[in-house]
Amino acid sequence: MSFRNNEDRVGARPSDAPPVEQISNKTDHEFSFATPTQFVDLPSKGKFYSEEHPLHNRDTIEIRFMTAKDEDILTSRTLLQKGIAIDRLLQNVLVDKTINPDDLLIGDKNALIVAARVTGYGAEYSARVTCPVCGTMTSHSFDLEKLNIHVEGEPEESGISCEENGNISFELPKSKVQVTVRPLTGNDEKKLLGIAEAKRKHKLPESSLTDQIRMMLVSVNGTSEANTINSFIENMPASDSRYLRTTYASVIPDVNLNQSFTCPACAVEEEVMVPFTTDFFWPK
Repeated sequence: MSFRNNEDRVGARPSDAPPVEQISNKTDHEFSFATPTQFVDLPSKGKFYSEEHPLHNRDTIEIRFMTAKDEDILTSRTLLQKGIAIDRLLQNVLVDKTINPDDLLIGDKNALIVAARVTGYGAEYSARVTCPVCGTMTSHSFDLEKLNIHVEGEPEESGISCEENGNISFELPKSKVQVTVRPLTGNDEKKLLGIAEAKRKHKLPESSLTDQIRMMLVSVNGTSEANTINSFIENMPASDSRYLRTTYASVIPDVNLNQSFTCPACAVEEEVMVPFTTDFFWPK
C-alpha cells in the first residue's frame, strides 16, 4: 500500500528548505510545532465521484499525522458510545475540510483509516488470529504498509459498463436481468449497521445480504421503482445474488486487507484478513 509523503509531489518544498518537523523559537520559553502531512493514494483514483465532489478525478488525499490531541478523540467515552470516534478522527486529520468522511467510498475510507493508524502508531499491528485450517488462535504481527490496493476492474473484459456518474451496469447470468449498482459510501455503511442494530433490537430476522443488495441496486432492467427492486431482490436466484456481490467486489476499488499467515501449530500457510480489533487504534 502506498502512502506518499507530500515532499515527493510537484510543488512540495525544495530539498534545501527547513524540514516540516522543524521547531522554531518564538521566545526563550515558547515553541511552534508544524505537524507533518502526507498524501495517501486513493483506491478509487477519484473515478467514482460526481463532478461536484471534491475528490472527483483526484488520486490522492492529504492527511496530517495523528497527534496527542487526536488520541483524546479515540478515548472519548461519548464518541465511542455513539460509534463516531473513527469518523471524528478522520475529520480531524483531513487537510481539506470540505471533504466529509461519510461521503467517501468505503475503499477510500479504509485507505485513510489504515494510513492514519500508521502515522500515529506505526505500521506494525499485532492481533489475535484464528488459523483457518486447525482453528488454533495465536498472536500475529501484520505490516500495514504492505497492504495492497485493489484497483478498478477492467469493464471490457468482464462485460461491465461504468457510467459517468460512477454507477455500474451488468447482466446477471441466471435471470438475464440487467442491473445497475452504485458504489457504497461510509454513510451507506452506517445505515446498514443501523438497520442491523434495529432488527436485533426488535428481534427481527437478520437480512444483511439483502439489505446490502437493496442499498446497492439503482435499477433493474432500467426500472428504479422501489417495489420492483424489492420484489426482484426477494426472488433473485442465489447464484445471481452471489454473482452480483462478487462482481461488485471485483470492480469497486478497495484496500486488500489480506496478508500471508503461517500457523505455528500446523505450519499451514494461508492468507488471512487483517482483523480490525480494538487494538487497531488502541494498541497495548
